Order: sequence, then C-alpha cells, then structure tokens
Amino acid sequence: MNVNFRNLAILSALVFFALGFAWMLAPSFFPSRWGVEFSYPVGLIGRRGAALYVGIGVMFFSARNAEPSSARSALVKGFTVACLTLAGLGVFELLTGHARSGILAAVLIEAALALAFVCVARIGDASHEAGTLSS
Repeated sequence: MNVNFRNLAILSALVFFALGFAWMLAPSFFPSRWGVEFSYPVGLIGRRGAALYVGIGVMFFSARNAEPSSARSALVKGFTVACLTLAGLGVFELLTGHARSGILAAVLIEAALALAFVCVARIGDASHEAGTLSS
C-alpha cells in the first residue's frame, strides 16, 4: 500500500469504524483483553466513546482527498496528540497494574498510527512547499 494521506485516512477511518462498532456491540471485548473487569459503568463509558470513534472515522473518510492545508494539518496534529496520549495512558495503566499486557496491542497501534501520520504530514507538507516554490 502506498503510504500517503489518502490511504492512511481511509485505513484510519476503517479502524475507527471497527473500534466504534466493537465498543457499541460488544463493550466487554476490549476490557477483557486488557485485564479490566467489565461492569455496566465500563460499558456505558465504552459505548459513549464508541460514538467518538465513529465520528473520527467519518472525519478521516470525509477528508481522505484533502490536499495539504492548515485544516488537514490540524486534523493530523489533533489525531497524533490523541494517539500518543492514548499510548502513554496505556503504558501507564500497564505499569501501575491496572491493565494487563493485552493493552500493548492498542498501544502499538496508537503509536504506529501517530508515527505514520507524522511521516505523511512531513512528506505532504514538503511536496506542497516544493510545488509552491516552483509555481
């Protein structure tokens, strides 16, 4: 797969749609993998978070054809900060004993998505600047 903003946005949209629907339809799935006891409040928070995952999926799918711009940069920066924060929190929960090693799969995916978007943003910004300079 060619790594560019369009492909990464589509991949991210699909991942977030899957996460959103998994949390809505099977809210005990992820907590059980992470070694977190499932309860109704955990499910409630998970289902509410699912709406945000689906919304992020819609944003990335809608923005998949966006050219380098301040809006696309804002989307990438916000998503990168969110992914790195989630990854950091996952490591923290593991180290403090609140989650088991199953959470590392989520941490790795979050870190990989953040890194991929940083790389694509740098490539896209560089090619956009080169095009501006040659015009």
